[in-house]
Amino acid sequence: MAATSGAVLNGLGSSFLCGGKRSQALLGASIGAKGSPSPAAGTRKLIVVAAAAPKKSWIPAVKGGGNFIDPEWLDGSLPGDYGFDPLGLGKDPAFLKWYREAELIHGRWAMAAVVGIFVGQAWSGIPWFEAGADPGAIAPFSFGSLLGTQLILMGWVESKRWVDFFNPQSQSVEWATPWSKTAENFANATGEQGYPGGKFFDPLGLAGTIQNGVYVPDIDKLERLKLAEIKHARIAMLAMLIFYFEAGQGKTPLGALGL
Repeated sequence: MAATSGAVLNGLGSSFLCGGKRSQALLGASIGAKGSPSPAAGTRKLIVVAAAAPKKSWIPAVKGGGNFIDPEWLDGSLPGDYGFDPLGLGKDPAFLKWYREAELIHGRWAMAAVVGIFVGQAWSGIPWFEAGADPGAIAPFSFGSLLGTQLILMGWVESKRWVDFFNPQSQSVEWATPWSKTAENFANATGEQGYPGGKFFDPLGLAGTIQNGVYVPDIDKLERLKLAEIKHARIAMLAMLIFYFEAGQGKTPLGALGL
């Protein structure tokens, strides 16, 4: 009986059921306390252990492989984290945070670009890589004016994002924006880097609600949308890479589809 009990306790303490070293340590402490003799020797106690959810893998069918398949520095906490980091770029937590920020920004621009390329060509019939030089293109500004304006406006926005990345919540104060009455719109309503939410960045209330004039994030909705966004962002970035290769051959996405 004693041997059977010992085997059961050892099985409950295994990494397969506990899910990690921290859980094993907590369980071991609990088992040690429970296993000591007590006055109520006839009392039966049941230990229930919840198995941790397994980490998702970018190659689910392959087991092992070390850090190439299952990097130890990726714990699955980031949305869309499937353990893909063969070059080890995210070993440093600071770099990992920056790479995730860069992935989000590039992915969001790629999603906007893919839609713009399809809609623009379907509307005008002009290939996206020739739209700026086409005489029939609608251009109320000269190229120099447009470039200068974009550099100034984009430079201002990107500089604010850069400062906010290293000093979160620093850009929602009134002196940091020319519109002091709307400074609160630039505050991070969700408390998570890269997902500001609020009235300004979530006007449709997709990830939260307005209660008594205050934006209140819905955590469940926000988590689902973060996962959906990063998946669509990655697909859009791959699509843009394909568009560039097609443009090098003088082809367009609609042309490749026979439209």
